[in-house]
Amino acid sequence: MSIFVKRKIRDRENRPSYSNRLVLQQSAERQFKRQFFGLLLVIVTWSLAMGWLLALATNAQSATPTAEIGTVDVVPAQYQLGQELYLENCSTCHIGLPPAVFPTQTWKNLLQDSQHYGAQLKPLVDPPRILVWKYLSTFSRVKRDDEETPYRLNDSRYFKALHPGVELPRPVQLGSCVSCHQGASDYNFRRLTGEWK
Repeated sequence: MSIFVKRKIRDRENRPSYSNRLVLQQSAERQFKRQFFGLLLVIVTWSLAMGWLLALATNAQSATPTAEIGTVDVVPAQYQLGQELYLENCSTCHIGLPPAVFPTQTWKNLLQDSQHYGAQLKPLVDPPRILVWKYLSTFSRVKRDDEETPYRLNDSRYFKALHPGVELPRPVQLGSCVSCHQGASDYNFRRLTGEWK
């Protein structure tokens, strides 16, 4: 007998019968179903655990009191030192004004001039002057070409735009800010008196 015939006979003997194949197929299907449901159980458990942890994290964040933003604008970290230097140098004599009330050109002229509304000031030198300038120029606005550079709050269109419908005293003094903005002396222009809330 040839080797091919012997193999054919051996394969026939080793080949499972129809009933054996059916049993093997059913066993494989059961094993697949067990693996599928096992994987599904792992995914559902993982999802529930992650949802629970996210809920805990969210509740923990909302439970912590949020700090009050005192200034008009949220100041990014890169400008905070400039803001601190501005307040350190300017709010010792008067209320520190938010940069938005004057155009950029006004702030530039004020920083360069040692004559400050009739008082002789020691001018800021670099690097503090650069830090203050970056803060002021970032948070102030551009002056229109056809308008004069305002140096008084009465003349600033930005100041007027920030106070729509507000009956302002004439002339507007830096000290009069406190009558509506209780925290103005602390550079907090968001905290208003009861009549403006």
